Amino acid sequence: MRLALPLLVLAGLSIGALASGSGLAEYLLPGGLPLGNLLMATALGALSGAAWVLTPPGSARRRFASVSLAASLVWLPASALLAGNLALNLSGARGTVWLVGSVVVIVAALASLGWALAGCAAGQFRRR
Repeated sequence: MRLALPLLVLAGLSIGALASGSGLAEYLLPGGLPLGNLLMATALGALSGAAWVLTPPGSARRRFASVSLAASLVWLPASALLAGNLALNLSGARGTVWLVGSVVVIVAALASLGWALAGCAAGQFRRR
């Protein structure tokens, strides 16, 4: 439970850096990976990781969070393989597949976090 807050802060910082429109996203890391791609992968992993930490073992919420976390961790390598480059420059059918897959992973990460938080809130409500 204590790990959830740092993960949420990390996700917030990553999303904030991407949403700010700063040139950080275009900064190339050693090897040619744009920082924006790493920030997105970090945000997805942190959101799903927080959901996983907040859910009780063996529950449906934990299973969904596990799938979401696995998809989040695979997002960047799968995207790079699909694109054939680290900049994730895609077009045509591959671009469509990547976009749909990315939206699914993003929605899964947010849904798993929402479900985990709802479960935590319901647990707190029942204890009172």
